[in-house]
Amino acid sequence: MSAYDDLMAFQRETEALAQVAGRLGWDQETMMPAGAAEQRSEEMAAMESVLHARRTDPKLHDWLGLIDDLTLDPVGQANMRHIRRRYARTMKVPAKLASEIARVTSVAQGVWARARASEDFAAFAPTLEKVVKLRQEEAAALAEGSDLYDALLDDYEPGATAAGLEAMFGALRPRLVALREKILHAPHQPLPLTGEFPEAGQLTLSRELALAFGYDLNHGRIDKAVHPFSSGSGLDVRITTRTNPADPFNCFYSTIHEVGHAAYEQAIDRAYLLTPLGAGVSMGVHESQSRSYENQLGRSRAFTGFLYGRMRDTFGDFGISDAESFYASVNRVHPGYIRTEADEVQYNLHVLMRFDLERALIDGSLKVADLPTAWNSRFEADFGVKVDKPSNGCLQDVHWSVGLFGYFPTYTLGNVYAGCLTKAMRVALPDLDSALARGDTSPATDWLREKLQQHGGLHEPRDTVRRACGFEPDEGPLLDYLEAKFGAIYQF
Repeated sequence: MSAYDDLMAFQRETEALAQVAGRLGWDQETMMPAGAAEQRSEEMAAMESVLHARRTDPKLHDWLGLIDDLTLDPVGQANMRHIRRRYARTMKVPAKLASEIARVTSVAQGVWARARASEDFAAFAPTLEKVVKLRQEEAAALAEGSDLYDALLDDYEPGATAAGLEAMFGALRPRLVALREKILHAPHQPLPLTGEFPEAGQLTLSRELALAFGYDLNHGRIDKAVHPFSSGSGLDVRITTRTNPADPFNCFYSTIHEVGHAAYEQAIDRAYLLTPLGAGVSMGVHESQSRSYENQLGRSRAFTGFLYGRMRDTFGDFGISDAESFYASVNRVHPGYIRTEADEVQYNLHVLMRFDLERALIDGSLKVADLPTAWNSRFEADFGVKVDKPSNGCLQDVHWSVGLFGYFPTYTLGNVYAGCLTKAMRVALPDLDSALARGDTSPATDWLREKLQQHGGLHEPRDTVRRACGFEPDEGPLLDYLEAKFGAIYQF
């Protein structure tokens, strides 16, 4: 036990330093002066060097050799599973490469933001080429002859493979496309929300929604960012949102989505604080929480009835006459370029496209210079709309600029998990809608906290969902939910 105790003391310091590094990233997105980007890249590279040195420290090798995992309780065994996995991965990546990835992606984020603002992909392309090359080098070191993309995917969804996801996505696509076609050609079409909605009112109601979904502001805060995100774990979990005067739903549902991520982190057993178990177990499981909060709860008929009343209180008469019409407007399916603004039916088609494109970038069959053409061609084929500008195309997402290759498929995996969890939740909570109609999400959020969130990284990702919902997860419940919901809204 002495070796285990020494290892965990060392690990807690490493986890604390990782939180500090994460805070640098949060600051860069929210409050950092624009002129500080060059210095920040050096700071982040320095932090990555320190973390890499700790994660490859020879003492780890000694401790890992001394510890017999079978003598530990389930929590200890889970900690060892995470530490051994992280150690094995980190030892394969040269320290210089890890530091260079941190430095380049920190700079790349600013280059991407400026290129996006000026609609100039050519200004971003050389930097993206560097990021892709570095991630290819990292993948080659990790894969040791196996699939490069699988090596990167393992960072975000341990145990998943590109082949497995491809099979799942292949099962999703036909029913999603068929559902979209029925919706777009249905005689009944909900009216869109129109008008101007002042930012102050949006932010006030956004904060109210965050609290309604259980966000603890004593251990968090809400700021604005170009691309909404959640950051941190344990006792300091922060979120961001954004506003658009013509589209308050963007603000409200971005906030609810990020609260889903943050509530997961805040709910993890405090005994796991600053240990490998003290954070969400994977990005797919994380996304299951944010998408459940945003869609199955936040866009439900019951909760939108409550939101309709609060919007009328905040903005007055905004042209939608009743709660049922408002529910249809919230869930309106319509063509659009932006993934984060996509409706539930089309959202996963955006992700599936990115999954295919980033796999091609990593295996080298798609060159960065050809990315806009490949993106635009695929988008028109999938959505029937020509991309009009880079910010509506391959410059819209921040992910590739910061090197997050392998991250995108976890969004759809999270939706699949959310479908399974919702199916189980609805059986366990038959009167849920009466609470949601009052703006009370606690029966649902308490159920998710008990069944899934509190366990953090105790179990493997897929097993975490299986234990929570009581059956092996697959795409069926999500597709059944979407077809039933939108069939009713569009009256077919």
